[in-house]
Formats: sequence, C-alpha cells, structure tokens
Amino acid sequence: MSDPFGDAKDAKTRAHSPPPYASVVESAGRPSHRPHTNAVIQAGNIRARDEQEMQNLLQSVQLANRIYNSDIEPEHESDFYCNCAIHQYKYRKIARLSVQEMWSKAVMYPGEKAYHDCYQTNMGFFSSNPYRYRIVSPYGVNQGAYWGAQRPNAQYYTTSVQQTINLNASLNAEAQVSIDAKEPPFNIWEMDELNSSMSSMNISSASSPVVDDKKSADEKGSSGKRQSIAGPITNNNGENSKPSKLARFKKALAIKSSEEKMRERAQELRNAILEEEEDRWPDHEWRQIVAAYQEKVGMTGKIADLRARFPTQYLHLLRAGYFEPVPVAWATQNSNPLKFSIEAAAGWRGITPAWRGYEDTAEERLYWVLNHRQGSAGKRMKPDMISALNMARARMASAVEPPPVYFSANDTCHLQHTSEGYSKQVMPAPFRPFDAPEVATDDTMVLLDVSGSMDFDPIRPDYNQYLITGYSRSYQPKNKDLAKAIIRRFTDAMANHDHNFRGYQLTTFSNRAHYIGSINHRNFEGMWQNVRLGGGTRVMTGWQKVKELHFQKHSESATHHPVYGWQAGPQTPMLRLLLLLDGEATDMDEFELDLLGLSWVHVTIFLIGVDGCPHHHRHANELQRISEVNHHVSFVDAQGNTPERFVTHELLKRHLGYEVSMAEFEELEQPPPYSD
Repeated sequence: MSDPFGDAKDAKTRAHSPPPYASVVESAGRPSHRPHTNAVIQAGNIRARDEQEMQNLLQSVQLANRIYNSDIEPEHESDFYCNCAIHQYKYRKIARLSVQEMWSKAVMYPGEKAYHDCYQTNMGFFSSNPYRYRIVSPYGVNQGAYWGAQRPNAQYYTTSVQQTINLNASLNAEAQVSIDAKEPPFNIWEMDELNSSMSSMNISSASSPVVDDKKSADEKGSSGKRQSIAGPITNNNGENSKPSKLARFKKALAIKSSEEKMRERAQELRNAILEEEEDRWPDHEWRQIVAAYQEKVGMTGKIADLRARFPTQYLHLLRAGYFEPVPVAWATQNSNPLKFSIEAAAGWRGITPAWRGYEDTAEERLYWVLNHRQGSAGKRMKPDMISALNMARARMASAVEPPPVYFSANDTCHLQHTSEGYSKQVMPAPFRPFDAPEVATDDTMVLLDVSGSMDFDPIRPDYNQYLITGYSRSYQPKNKDLAKAIIRRFTDAMANHDHNFRGYQLTTFSNRAHYIGSINHRNFEGMWQNVRLGGGTRVMTGWQKVKELHFQKHSESATHHPVYGWQAGPQTPMLRLLLLLDGEATDMDEFELDLLGLSWVHVTIFLIGVDGCPHHHRHANELQRISEVNHHVSFVDAQGNTPERFVTHELLKRHLGYEVSMAEFEELEQPPPYSD
C-alpha cells in the first residue's frame, strides 16, 4: 500500500511530525464509508454483547450477599454441585472464557501471556495468573462456608488491597520496560535510508584486512569503547590472533540475517500503521477532524513522537481509537469499548501497557490522555483505592460552617425540618476565570441527573478500615428536592442577568435522556411535573441530547460527521451547561474525555452529596483534578443540609465566567419581572 502522507523521500521530515491532513471538504459531498474494523474492534463487539449483563449480574450477587466493595468477588466453597446465585455467576464467567481469550489476543503486546481466574476449569491450574499466589484472599485463611456465602474480613481485605496495589505497580513497570525494549531500534519511517546503508554492506567486507590496535583506536577516537566486528581478538594466552576467513564470513552472514529480519518486521509494522490510518480516516474531512481533536486535546506532538519512536505502541493505541474523538454512537450503547471492566486479578486487560489498577477502559484512556497532553507537569497517577479514600476523608474533615450571610429561611432543609442548622461544607477554591465571560450569544442549558438515587432516602457507607460493612441514614432533604430548589434559584438569577424571560432548556437523563422543555419562573412547577425519576446514571445520554439541541439551533455554523457527530465552526456560539449530579455517573470518565476535545462548551457541575459520606468527597476530589487540567469544566459541591444561596452564588460565578459581587448577586436572586 502506498504511503498516504507523501513520498518516501519525505519520510525523515515526517518522522517527528503528525500526519498532515488536507483542508476540510463539505460532508455532503463525501461518499458513504464502510464501517472500519480490526481485531480490537471485532473483539470489542463480541465482548459488548454481554459485558453490561455480566456487570449487572455481579452487582446483584454482591448486594444479595451484603458485599458492598465493588472489587470483592463473592465466594461460596462447596465440594458438590451448587446452583446458588454465586455459582451461577461463576459458571457464566467460565462460559465466557472464549470471549476473554479473544479480547486478550486483540490487546496483548508482544511477549505477554493471557491468564484468567477461573480455576475450576481444567486449564485453570496452567493459566499463569500472577495474582493467584501473591495476593491474600479478602476472606482470610480457612474461612470456608459450605452452607452459605463467605463474608469478607476487614483486616484481610486491607492487606489484599495493599498487595494488589504493589503488584499492579510492579507488573505495570515491567510491562512498559518490556514493550519499550521490543520497539524497533531505528526509525521505521526512514526505511529507505536504512535499506541504502544495508545494501552497502556486502560479504566482501568480511575479508578486508585487519587493522592493528593503534590504527583501530585512532579511527574510533579517544573513547575506544566500540570495536569493529572484524577487529583483533585475544586468545586464551592473551595473544592477538586473526579469526579465520570462514569465521568472519559466518559472522557477517549472521549479522546480515538478523538485520534483514529486523527490517522485515519494521516494514510489516510500517505497512500495518499506514493501512490502519487510511482505513480509519478515509477522507480529508475525517483527517481534519482528527487533527483538530489532537490539537485541542494537546496531544499532537506526543502522538507524532509516539508514531516515530514507539510505533508498536502507536499501532496498538491507534487500533483502539485513542487518537480520535469518541464516536457519538457509543453514548447510547449499553456497552461500548469505553465501558469495559479492567480486572487485573481476573485477566481482563486494558489497552495501554500499564493497564493494571484502572476500573475500566474509559478511566484508563482518560489518564493516558491527561499524561500525554502538551504542558503536562509530571505524571498524573490515578489514586489507588486506599489513597483515594484517605484523601476523601481528609477533605471531609476540612469542612467548616458556611458563611452566615447566606442564611435563608426558605432553604429546603429548613422547610422540611430535616435537622437543625446547615451541614458543614468544604469551601470551594477561590474563583479564577479561564474561559471568556458570558456574552449575549451564549446558550445556557440545564442537564439534570434523574437516576433512582435522586429519590432515595440519603444514606452513607459504614467502614471498617477500607471494607464497607453497611449503610446509615443521613437526615437531610432528598437529592431531588435540593436539585429542584437550586435549578429554580439559578434560572431566576440567569433571567435577571440576561433578560431571557422565555426560559432555559432543561434535559434530564438516567439510562436515557428526555427533553423537558424551556423552564422559567412562571411555568416552573408545571414543567417540573414532567420530570420522572428512576434508572441508572449515564451522563453521556443526556450530553448527546444537549449537543443535539444546541446544534439544531446553530446548524448553519456547524457540520455533522456520521461517526463523530456535530463539529462546531468558528461562529458557533458557546454552550454554557449547568450539570447537576448526585454521585458518580457510570460513564463519567467518558464524558470528561469527550469534553477535553471541545472548546465551544463550558460545563459547571453541581455535585450533591450526603453528609459525612467519603464517596461524595472522593468524587469531588476527582472533579477537582479534572477541572485543573480542563478549564472548560468547573464544579461546586455541597453536602447534607445545604445553604442554597451560597451554592447558587458560586455556580453563577463559574457559569458566567466572572466574579459576581455579593451586591450583584442579591439583585440577581430577586424574582424576575414578567410582562404580558
């Protein structure tokens, strides 16, 4: 296949530059494109068929057996056939080994071996699972329960987690060193120069006269570290002697053969990369979108360097779609390649060499991007479970009484009399504007989480060290009531600010998204009757609906791509989105990954939390880390009995993009005037 990026003579120039993309063409003139496929895509399609079903099955078995830590597999030992829920889950895992094998073959790097944790099979003993004998069971030793499920032990669980963290780090380091060592020792995009230099080597050079030691040293320079392969050797008596012509002839042939094999592998790798790039990005517009994405995310230079110096890893990540926007179709799929679980002890692999320790493929890709953006200061490591929980507890302990100036007798917690006074709050970091302040052409929309937990009585986990043993009630308003109050206060203030008394578009999401309509001060109660609660928390479904609404209004300034969806143009107005969440969405990493490649949106997140809940603060810490690297994302959080005026003021600062004074805020929060 010919090189789509230019002639071979320009290979050296291209080596340290990203593939050049031609200017964009109109999407209407593009011919239909057959769906691209490769081994990773094919394995992902097979795995996606029952991935979500297996995750749901595991969660239901865990909850039925009062196992609340998501990383603990339920156990029930039995010497006879057992058809309990735990064993049915294990039988499903065994039946899925062929899928796991297919996925492993697609994502493994050269030299790696697949393994699993299904020891009940005939091949279980030979699976070479590195975790089997090096990690203690969270259930302890000799804790069998033949007539019921085993119960995790807090001490053993802590030890198990610590050992897993250490082993993950060790195996990740080994894997990265191993694949780095297997990369070609020369630039595969300079093959023509290499071929030319190799052709100058011929067998006759093996019979050239041997130079003496002094001349050899002079030719080498003062270092004297490298000797010619035809140079003098020393026999056992310490005397110089010449190797025979036959020996020198064989040695020359052996080196040439090794070089030829290396060149062949490099040529195969180069052809595979070119073929994958051409099939993935078949026309100019496609490549322009990919180039723009890489630039906005800040990975253009790193990807070019990866392509030049680490082509094996480049091809691996290329096949997994790391260098392009997230396809819009994934948002509505129950399972997609960014929702696959990563389970190091069970052998379910990720994409990068250092995949162990991530929860899923979206989290793995998000941290890979964060660590390879231009200007990244140091390596951003995903906090392990123990570190994340310790940081959450430290954040929770930093909470203080909210400023009394924001007191309001109309706050939901006071109207419902859930408990006395406000809960202590973690004060947000001082506001710093990054995006330009709001202008008249900007769109304001509201996206609301309506998952089932919004209507639950608030509860928080009880911990014994790092093991969750149960849950306790927190006496505070339900999350749905607080969300309603904040949306009302926010939209009233926005109407006073920009005099948009027609209202603001409200979209809700759980497993699916629903457009409620434009809400304003007068129709608020009636529109709220259309809000329905229940389901999971999949923010990408709501995000896609919001994008559709935004680009329907501004389609004349944008283009639509069949895979990547709407692409904003230079004149597309800014979308300012208020997102309300009451916990971590199952696809939050995917959402954050998508936002990294967009410059036409600013998202302000309000995270609603349960008083005294470390899970809330762990999620807040994660949002803080994201907002530090993506200035198009900001967030405010509150827990327990919430001072609603304080939250609204902080949200307005971040949404409008400037320091809203207390005097201005007091004017904005008055009920908007309406005229017929």
